[in-house]
Amino acid sequence: MTTVGAQNAGVERIAAAFAGSGKRAALMPYLMGGFPDLPGSLRIGEAYADGGADLVELGVPFSDPLADGPVIQAAGSRALAAGATVAGVLTVAEGLAARLPVVLMCYTNLVLARGVERFCTDLAAAGCSGLIVPDLPLEEAGDTRAACEAAGVALVPLVAPTTPDDRLTAIGAKARGFLYTVSVTGTTGERETLSDTFAAVVGRARRTRRSRSRWASGSRRRSTPPRRRTRGPTA
Repeated sequence: MTTVGAQNAGVERIAAAFAGSGKRAALMPYLMGGFPDLPGSLRIGEAYADGGADLVELGVPFSDPLADGPVIQAAGSRALAAGATVAGVLTVAEGLAARLPVVLMCYTNLVLARGVERFCTDLAAAGCSGLIVPDLPLEEAGDTRAACEAAGVALVPLVAPTTPDDRLTAIGAKARGFLYTVSVTGTTGERETLSDTFAAVVGRARRTRRSRSRWASGSRRRSTPPRRRTRGPTA
């Protein structure tokens, strides 16, 4: 195992990955840990790195997922059937962390089952740079955030394009590394400017969505006038 890094080590490594990508946006593909099995998922992650990924989102399979689509659910079920565990997925993280930042995605139950402090310490020891917990709301994230801060792991929160502006600002102020959205848009920057930067990104997404909605509505209009109904002859 690698030595637990200094405070903010994960935040700094994620920021460096975005800033040093040399592209318009950093590439962070998703990987289900343990799919099709643990050695296979490690090989997939290594192929991501070989193919130019800047970070990797490493999922921990869970029996009752709340924020995953059918493809990821199926991959998680297969990983669990193959014997994947949190400890096993962390060995995959450790194997990949030397090559690129690893952001672990898992549900709150798994964090609480191991204990928040131990979970975050184990993440740091495996070389993970960040943690995404999709079912952990802002109001209940205090203990996990504190444990992540102590371990040098970035706690990455989720928002949606429909998140109200005041809540978006509150979440952005507590974010580390980047913010995770429904459209998988990530931004990095200094903590003081992160919420403002992301607010601008989400604002553009909302405008785009409204524009697409108007276009879709217009496309459903008739391209030719409706036929007039004519009354037939009366007796």
